[in-house]
Amino acid sequence: MSDLNFEGAIFDCDGVLMDSMSIWNDLGVRYVREQGFEPEEGLRETLFSMSMEQGVEYVSEHYPNGKTPEEVMGELLNIIHDFYFYEVLAKTGAKEIVALLKSRNIPMVVLTSSPRSHVEAALKRAGILDVFEKVLTTTEIGMSKHNRDVFDVAAKELGLGCSDIVVFEDSFYALATAADAGYKTVGVFDADGESNQEGLRQKADLYVKDLMEAYEAFK
Repeated sequence: MSDLNFEGAIFDCDGVLMDSMSIWNDLGVRYVREQGFEPEEGLRETLFSMSMEQGVEYVSEHYPNGKTPEEVMGELLNIIHDFYFYEVLAKTGAKEIVALLKSRNIPMVVLTSSPRSHVEAALKRAGILDVFEKVLTTTEIGMSKHNRDVFDVAAKELGLGCSDIVVFEDSFYALATAADAGYKTVGVFDADGESNQEGLRQKADLYVKDLMEAYEAFK
């Protein structure tokens, strides 16, 4: 059993609760194929370093299908919408860990960079939306997870101080922000996510290959 003691929890969504990182990594390739083109070698890596808007411009220029960049953006957003609403599955152990914490009356919130409607739809399909006190988005708060204040907003929802809260993250930068702000942390491996797994492992108070491992550690 882990000796990591906490009274509240903040969960990231993509790559932690939901197996959704793949859609962001494969979005451009998926769209290009749907348009009848064979994607160039390395397209995924090329688009990964771009913003959504830059990626749309690139795809529109290199795979012309007679549609404006605005139309391409709309179709990409529709793909993301349908993935979250109808396809994405919970990650291994997600249901078990939140049920365990709920049974111990540990309040939980979700803190995500993704759109609220998408995240809530995905969590609802997985049957775990209702266990959370609230879903918070960085867009609505107005700051990214590079800023410790975003975690403090979540802490306020829990009514707890940072030292009493554990943050579950798959991204090194986000986990590092929380850890440096005094939060306890669990680093979660995701095959489609963070490339710096060694950094995540070293920075986290607990590093797990999936949430079932966290469940076993905390039960």
